[in-house]
Amino acid sequence: MKKIVAIAFGVLLTVAGVIWTLQGLGYVGGSSMTGSSFWAIAGPIVAALGVSLLYVTFRGPQKR
Repeated sequence: MKKIVAIAFGVLLTVAGVIWTLQGLGYVGGSSMTGSSFWAIAGPIVAALGVSLLYVTFRGPQKR
């Protein structure tokens, strides 16, 4: 069950980060976030966290 939650949260972070990046760069309009440099910087950071979470989740435990 923990793995499913981690996957869902990782996907959510990745998608949110991509949307925030696109809004910050001005490609997606319709909000106060459009064209804001803060979201153009924060978006990739959040997306990278989501991808990192997915990587760690799918990698599984390390055998020694």
